[in-house]
Amino acid sequence: MSCDVQAFETRTTDADLDDLRARLAAARLPEAETVPRAAAGADRWDQGVPLADLADVVGYWRSEYDWRSFEERLDRIGQFRTTIDGLGIHFLHRRSPRADATPLILTHGWPGSIAEFVDVVAELADPADAGTPAFHVVVPSLPGFGYSDKPATTGWGTEKIAAAWVELMERLGYPRFAAHGGDWGGNITTVLGGRFPAHVLGIHTTFAEGPPGLTTDGLTAAEREWTEETRHFWHHRAAYAKQQATRPQTIGYALVDSPVGLLAWILDKFAEWSDTEDSPFETMSRDRILDDVTLYWLTRTGASAARIYYESHNSLDPGLRVDVPAAITMYPRDIEKYPRAWAQERYRRIVRWRVPEAGGHFPSLEVPGYFVKDLQEGLAAVLAAPR
Repeated sequence: MSCDVQAFETRTTDADLDDLRARLAAARLPEAETVPRAAAGADRWDQGVPLADLADVVGYWRSEYDWRSFEERLDRIGQFRTTIDGLGIHFLHRRSPRADATPLILTHGWPGSIAEFVDVVAELADPADAGTPAFHVVVPSLPGFGYSDKPATTGWGTEKIAAAWVELMERLGYPRFAAHGGDWGGNITTVLGGRFPAHVLGIHTTFAEGPPGLTTDGLTAAEREWTEETRHFWHHRAAYAKQQATRPQTIGYALVDSPVGLLAWILDKFAEWSDTEDSPFETMSRDRILDDVTLYWLTRTGASAARIYYESHNSLDPGLRVDVPAAITMYPRDIEKYPRAWAQERYRRIVRWRVPEAGGHFPSLEVPGYFVKDLQEGLAAVLAAPR
């Protein structure tokens, strides 16, 4: 490991945690939403996070949630920081005990964080089955997220982040590696595979956006439905992205000043984008979602994380092609789903394509057992592909 890499430990002050609880206790909440509230179902969320649901989570966050246990988990995995292009980058790093392990970088998105992957690192690094591939796992915090530094100037878009990941892996002694990501992490993973084929052995992604302007001719009815759902999402459900892409500073004041505002902004997405009928807590624990939200709160990264939209929204190069082997998984309740015929216009060597029966935008939290197995099998196919 390079001497430029330093060990890091998370140590939130008691004063910061006391301040959080005090703000939660003093929160001013609006009146209830004006949609029917009697029956469970997605309609309850038509105007956003229902008051009763938010109040319940706020109460749990203030009186029962244990941030210290999450800090300890991060420390057990192994935390580090290094400076790349003048910016401090935080990351988790778990080396596998297996001699045949492959380096793997996992990249999160928004409103996620490294909290998305803490439950899967151990099984990826040291699987119970000796016949299952093992990985040296690296999980960086995106610039402006978590314990990575906040960029002070523009320029930290997905292309620059991908180049930084190559440098990060080099410093860890991994000149060639595999990559996985979803959401912004999927975008960055695509750039890694397309721009740095000499370093990237192959990719696994839940994001596989084809080039623009492709025809629906020849698609199945199910695939046409996918394209319509994706179009509908961007036309009718993406106000958050427009806000963060155009005015991240404005929304940032609320996200950094109000823990309840931050919770509502993020919980709305965990609910809308997950494979659930009423509440995100049908498949994800309150603790894990609060690990994610609390990380944003304590690091004051509501504004800086939102700026990735300002830097990179709609910026994926239409001409970018990925020629390294790719394994792609399209979860049924994800917000963007692309037909294989469209995806393979960009990803030229798809060696494995899967459409699971369950799961949404946060599969490592929603269906962690399936997610790990799918990632292992997908990367096994990638690594077995002819070079």
